[in-house]
Amino acid sequence: MNDFVLSSRKWRLTCLGICQMQHEGGKTMDFVVIGGDAAGMSAASRAKRNRPDIRVTVIEKTHDVSYSACGMPYNIADPSRPMEDLVVREADAFRKQGIAVWTGHQATCIDRTAKTVSGRTSDGSSFSVSYDALLIATGASPIVPDIPGLDLPGVMVLKHLEDGRRIKYFIRDADVKRAVIVGMGYIAMEMCEALCERHIHVSMIKPGPGLLPWMDQQLSGVVQQELEARGVALYPGVRILGVEPVEKGLIVHGEGVDIEADMIIVAVGVQPNSGIAVKAGLEIGPHQAISTDDRLRTSDPHIYAAGDCADAVHAVTGQRVWIPLALRANRAGWAVADNVCGKPVPLPGIVGTAVFRVLGLEVARTGLTVQEAETAGFQPVSGVIQSRSRAHAHPGASQIWVQMVADQKSGRLLGAQMVGREGAAHRINAVAVALHNRMTVEDFSRTDLAYAPPFGPVWDPLLTAANQLLKKIAQ
Repeated sequence: MNDFVLSSRKWRLTCLGICQMQHEGGKTMDFVVIGGDAAGMSAASRAKRNRPDIRVTVIEKTHDVSYSACGMPYNIADPSRPMEDLVVREADAFRKQGIAVWTGHQATCIDRTAKTVSGRTSDGSSFSVSYDALLIATGASPIVPDIPGLDLPGVMVLKHLEDGRRIKYFIRDADVKRAVIVGMGYIAMEMCEALCERHIHVSMIKPGPGLLPWMDQQLSGVVQQELEARGVALYPGVRILGVEPVEKGLIVHGEGVDIEADMIIVAVGVQPNSGIAVKAGLEIGPHQAISTDDRLRTSDPHIYAAGDCADAVHAVTGQRVWIPLALRANRAGWAVADNVCGKPVPLPGIVGTAVFRVLGLEVARTGLTVQEAETAGFQPVSGVIQSRSRAHAHPGASQIWVQMVADQKSGRLLGAQMVGREGAAHRINAVAVALHNRMTVEDFSRTDLAYAPPFGPVWDPLLTAANQLLKKIAQ
């Protein structure tokens, strides 16, 4: 735990002191939230429900709040669906709840001594607001490499709802037939599927080697075969020299290859929006994410951080990590609200459970890779098995691959990855639960998993993987 973390007793006194402010001299507590998506709006809404007398203000630089960002690639795949389908709750609904939602307001500075947040509106005017408790929920931003031409029209990223609108309108208005995706990660894969669904030819390029470099090579090979079978052109390990406009669109210049496109999507990853915290002198953790304790407080006890801008503890290693996850953001928002309102709620660690779909394949992971396990000081042993998604001879069965990682010394289960046309996305949750409970591979191999022919073989693929891994552990 970081040096700035207060003891439980001191934390309770600090939190109670904040909450008691509203009773001293008739002063109402001011809870200010910077950022109006998952973590921010979850915290704002729950705080108002917990204590209706708290004054809650949300500062959001865009004009959208509370939307399903993870659903954007799937929305883009369907030209008939408006992007507004992804809005979970309109800003006015929060305002009716008594929450002041300031859209089009960008916070730029936190004065920790005066306890104020200031910034500028979309029309250029300045604003300032005081806080008793502050939540930084500024999320993350797409990384755009320093490559000439990535600022040209037709080059886009996907993070905010407005990005989704821009991409969808551009596909329609420019009659896009060819697209280049820079990157081969989660968002890149989901956008590849979305564009293929729109009958757009996709090329994917990245300077680093390999497809999905965190994934076991055998499993990533399955994904690669599926992409190539669907006509996706892959260019891993190709340095991008620049992008330039041509008469009919754009051209990506790579070492030894030129790729023509009507549009380019940059999807090489994201980085935490921690600039305002750095400027305020708050402690920073892995990947420049804002460092927090188990109650989401920063190094300033009056300031919290949650969502994609904040770090977390990995439940397997006990180390600080930055893994942006939607569930964590929403859960952290709730925890911040409870803590601000005087109810001590520590938040447990994460194991990095994630899943995405690409061209009919479900790709899932949780816990540590072999390399991550080595870095964390374990003695990793791993194995890959190939099984079936349904019982032998049951109609509709397809292949499913499972890679499992364990610590050879203790036998502890450390992580798993899965790929298949069905059955991977939800099976991975069983491993996530096992990781949170620090189970050994032997313990996991003895779990009572459900069986029926339409859903899997009598020996579930996870159990088969665990049994095979036990043999390697014993060697």
